[in-house]
Amino acid sequence: MRQLQLLHFCLFLGISLAALLGNGLIISAVACGHHLHTPMFFFLLNLALTDLGSICITVPKAMHSSLWDTRTISYAGCAAQLFFFVFFISAEFSLLTVMCYDRYVSICKPLHCGTLLGSRACAHKAAAAWASGFLTALLHTANTFSLPLCKGNALGQFFCEIPHILKLSCSHSSIRKVALLVVSAFLFLACFVFIVFSYVQIFRAVLRIPSEQGRHKAFSTCLPHLAVVSLFVTIGSFAFMKPPSISSPSLDLTVSVLYSVVPPSPPTLQNIYTPRQLVASKVP
Repeated sequence: MRQLQLLHFCLFLGISLAALLGNGLIISAVACGHHLHTPMFFFLLNLALTDLGSICITVPKAMHSSLWDTRTISYAGCAAQLFFFVFFISAEFSLLTVMCYDRYVSICKPLHCGTLLGSRACAHKAAAAWASGFLTALLHTANTFSLPLCKGNALGQFFCEIPHILKLSCSHSSIRKVALLVVSAFLFLACFVFIVFSYVQIFRAVLRIPSEQGRHKAFSTCLPHLAVVSLFVTIGSFAFMKPPSISSPSLDLTVSVLYSVVPPSPPTLQNIYTPRQLVASKVP
């Protein structure tokens, strides 16, 4: 229906403009404000870049398809879209893990901030996050498009997503699929366990802060990040691990929008408190 196509276009246009404006303001503020050249805002700048990338890879093509009533994408374009989407999403989750470490050091080991979170150490951590995203995207893209696709050419999705592409494969090489899934799940669980362990230590340290204002600042710093991680993990896990019995085209579309478009859109979930402000609250 043409009316639904226009509604889809307007909805994605609003989301993309909000993401571009919010993340663009974060990047400009951190790049131009010398007082924001701290590890937390350095990682926040990198996170805003991944958010912009993941939005720009999927949403403009979907908007173009809705506005001009076109449904096709080239084979090379689909491979490129899949690679960059997995690249930005994987790098974002790695950066969220690194940001959790930044909060852990700042709150639990404030005297070691200069050593563990120096400029060179932060650059190395950010580079490792981007490199992990690149390797993950390369493995998934090579594995997905090395399989012969012979079961039609309809994806049933508004962007090139791995599960829908694999449904078109007529190959029986399930061992390779399972092996790559196990490797991805291991990396995902390793980051998730690290985040959980870090936040257990953070909350234990925060509860020992004597002043109520200090505890409030600490929770204000950590809870937005924890909310983003929880949203990212919950929706992503449901998208790729939901049982086939409850799968439907409308549900798949809704879940894909939630995990690919919604998390990069509200960059203001990361608030303005820096972990350096928490050190003073621990002084009697």
